[in-house]
Amino acid sequence: MSYKEKLKDIKAFVFDVDGVFTDGSVYLLPGGNMCRVMNVLDGYAVIKALKNNYRIGVITGGNDEMVKHRIGYLGIEDYYPKSHDKMVDFEDFKKKYKLKNEEILTMGDDIPDLHIMKHSAIGACPPNAVAEIKEIADYISPKPGGTGAVRDVIEQVMKVQGTWKDDHTQSV
Repeated sequence: MSYKEKLKDIKAFVFDVDGVFTDGSVYLLPGGNMCRVMNVLDGYAVIKALKNNYRIGVITGGNDEMVKHRIGYLGIEDYYPKSHDKMVDFEDFKKKYKLKNEEILTMGDDIPDLHIMKHSAIGACPPNAVAEIKEIADYISPKPGGTGAVRDVIEQVMKVQGTWKDDHTQSV
């Protein structure tokens, strides 16, 4: 089955944070603080997907309070920080919603995302992903992480399924 054909069966998305929701940069600020940047286009698509009953999980090795705040602000309830084995959290997410691998699109950019991408119907990545991830990806977005890659895959799924319509969702 082709990538485009698989889109019609997607019910859930699983995303990494750094390199997917962000461009992978960490800005070092005075006082030891760090800062990341996320894109409002991605946020808009996340909110639209959640309003249309898609499930979204975020599994990350990081544990930044501002990332947690942003993910929560978008309405994502399934946030797995400090993930040491992303497959454990992936299986928890699947079990919680009784999902099959064939119903999940996963987007990652680095080696820790490899297994969950392989166990998803569609493994996607931004073009800034490492070579090992690009090799196994079913789809490589033309949008780099942090600049609309998340929106790219959500919008494609929703358009194929007829759920991407004007509903006056607010941008964030």
